[in-house]
Amino acid sequence: MSENRKSGLRRGVRVAGLGAAAAVALGLMSTGAANADTFIPLPGGEKVTNASEVSVKVARNAESAKVSPSLAANGAGRVAWVSGDVFADLKGEVPEEGAKITTGYIVGCQVDITGLEGGLSGGLSAKGLDLSGSLSLPVAPGEVKFAKIKSKEDLKSGVSAIQYKDAEIQVQGCGGYAQARAYTVVEVPGNHYVKSTLYGQPFTIG
Repeated sequence: MSENRKSGLRRGVRVAGLGAAAAVALGLMSTGAANADTFIPLPGGEKVTNASEVSVKVARNAESAKVSPSLAANGAGRVAWVSGDVFADLKGEVPEEGAKITTGYIVGCQVDITGLEGGLSGGLSAKGLDLSGSLSLPVAPGEVKFAKIKSKEDLKSGVSAIQYKDAEIQVQGCGGYAQARAYTVVEVPGNHYVKSTLYGQPFTIG
């Protein structure tokens, strides 16, 4: 065999080896990407409600979600860590008993929760599983549930805030796609009762 032919064979082996190594590397990268967390930055928003004696401004900013596959690896579970800052700015004659702010997330399984504001607002202050620490939320296909993060009572005139970071929502039992969106409710009691609800942008939990 000539030296030229031997040299060509060695180059061919080296190229083939590099190709195989690249293929293995791409395979590992693809596997990692499939199991990686997904970070979702979410836009802020605000809403102003004016009554005869009081003005209520609800605002949200710095909201984000980090979504991961469930450690159960059963295809019906996933985890989201949510963060955000919410504010209530009250002006005017706030009653002595004060106002209340509640914030949390609406979670739906195989339900488009984008346009459900009208039907959900009535139950937001009464319903909700408390999200102190970590919450495992069983959601069957077609269901919508509320996960309350925190509330504050006896608010007076001025600005009140709730801040949360990496509050964990574990969605279990949802075999289809799941969505979530933030909600914040401010209620002012009294003769001129005010209830103002601000919704966040829906995002997918996988």
